[in-house]
Amino acid sequence: MHAQDYISAIIFGALIGVVARILLPGRQQIGIILTVLIGMGAAVAGTWAADRWDWHSTHTFEVTGRSFDWLVVGVQVGIAVVGVALAALLVKAFSTDRVRD
Repeated sequence: MHAQDYISAIIFGALIGVVARILLPGRQQIGIILTVLIGMGAAVAGTWAADRWDWHSTHTFEVTGRSFDWLVVGVQVGIAVVGVALAALLVKAFSTDRVRD
């Protein structure tokens, strides 16, 4: 991999994390850095899962000369949604900012 590949993975992962956060209903109590990290992890995990189980479609789109598969992107976003939801639940469960009666 080249430095350009790492930069595109960071940008694409950040975008996936933000899309996942938008798709989740309600307000998530996690920061943008954690959202981006989850998105980057989801990009890697989604690519691995799609390669592992041969989930590829013939429909692709191009961004700056790189071709992306719609099915792989869908898997990546799905994993990111689950990751952001789990992170938000964990933060809420372990939060000390609870209102006392």
